[in-house]
Amino acid sequence: MDYKIVMDSGCDLNQDVEKQIPLRLVPLSLVLGEHHFLDENLNLKNFLEEMKNTEVAPQTASPSPSLFLKWFDEAENIFVVTLSSKISSTYSNAVLAKTMFLEQQAPRFIHVFDSLTASVGETLVGLKIVELTRSNLKNYEVVERVNQYIQDMKTFFLLDSLEHLIKSGRLSRFAGTLATWLSIKPILGASDEGTIDLVEKVRGSKKAFQRFIDIIGEKGEKLEDKVLGIAHCNCLDKAILLKEEVLKRYHFKDVIIVEMGATISAYADEGGLLVAY
Repeated sequence: MDYKIVMDSGCDLNQDVEKQIPLRLVPLSLVLGEHHFLDENLNLKNFLEEMKNTEVAPQTASPSPSLFLKWFDEAENIFVVTLSSKISSTYSNAVLAKTMFLEQQAPRFIHVFDSLTASVGETLVGLKIVELTRSNLKNYEVVERVNQYIQDMKTFFLLDSLEHLIKSGRLSRFAGTLATWLSIKPILGASDEGTIDLVEKVRGSKKAFQRFIDIIGEKGEKLEDKVLGIAHCNCLDKAILLKEEVLKRYHFKDVIIVEMGATISAYADEGGLLVAY
């Protein structure tokens, strides 16, 4: 199949994954104080440092339809994967780009997937598309199976820092400071609709880490048939430890580790972990 996969910069990758996916990336915009960035080739450590030194929380903005449009004539078949439509308007802008393109150009196949997730969850959707296209399935069969894969996916976050939640106003400064003193670590998860909800609050980093591993098993089914994606925000050692501990208890088909880019780091903050499977 002559195809390309277009994803927004909410997906997180490593070099091995980049080699597997015929990928075109569309960057989100980031605003940090008075500075504006496109999420492409950003120095993450510098960005995280600037986040710490800025009193307001970073904000993200979806790509315009034109940034999607420029990739749609690269192949006869285009699959687009975006951040959950419940946390970003990227999906709706990609759908608008599809409509605009098909009105002006010769007919071709374009499908936009709402991933209902973020980060390495998006990446896993891209890898699933690659897997299915290699099986010589028809386009509609790929779409059907990928949509089922998205519905079955589980996504969980473990936040190490509450600083961003305090700055953004999602958590009052008093409550956030108290939770920090008590070493409260929130575990969040993506709902079936793609919203981000609180799953549990755990006191203490070690207990939260172990509870995070418990939840992976409690919420998952048929793990031996699934790939676990782990994304980390500037904490590779923690991600490697998570992989090691997970494999002691569960038999995933494969485990991949990626570093979060600026888009997801703006929400997860330094030390944050995300898993999708």
